[in-house]
Formats: sequence, C-alpha cells, structure tokens
Amino acid sequence: MTIGEIREILHGKLLAGEDMLGEEVLCACGADLMSDALAFAHEKAVLITGLINPQVMITAEMLDAVCIVFSRGKQPSEEMLTLAREAGLAVISTPMTTYTSCGELYLRHLPGSRQAD
Repeated sequence: MTIGEIREILHGKLLAGEDMLGEEVLCACGADLMSDALAFAHEKAVLITGLINPQVMITAEMLDAVCIVFSRGKQPSEEMLTLAREAGLAVISTPMTTYTSCGELYLRHLPGSRQAD
C-alpha cells in the first residue's frame, strides 16, 4: 500500500511529504502512547495517533516510519511539520478516529505487523 492510497482510504489531507505519495508502507501501528509505538518498531510503517506533540515526530523517526496519520482531524504545528520534513516523513490528517483508521487500513490488507518472509 502507498502513502497516496492511505490518504485516499482515510479521506485525509496531506500536510507534508508531497513527494512521498508513491512510497510503500508495509504495516501500521495505532498508538497514543509513544512507548507502545516504540515496542512496535517496524520499518516502513505508518503511525496512526491522536497525540499532537513533537515527541511523535521523534518516535516515528526512531521507528523508521514513513508516514504519520493524525486522527480526529488534529493539525500538527508548523514546528512539527518542519521536523517531519527534515526526517523525511509524510504527514496526513484524517477526520476518522484512530480505531476506525486502523480498521479501514486492515480491511484493505495492511497488516499490523510485517508478515514473516
């Protein structure tokens, strides 16, 4: 699944990463506790969260994520978007809840964790 497809599925607005719409995403993680997200730790993931603070960008970078989706229409600050651009992260805001966002992506076969090779 690509970042562009995620944006379409979640009826999201792309806030950063205009050049990344074709980037592949291998799995998803939905979390508001960044310690839970860090326990997930899969590269090429999308992090779906309702938490809006700079720690989310740092966590996503540590995860080697490629995209962050902010649920419930939340809008990150310009400072956060700058951090995302510097880290090479796409940022999407969706009106959906975290739960619904995860469900919509799972229904379309984006796993919650990478399958064994």
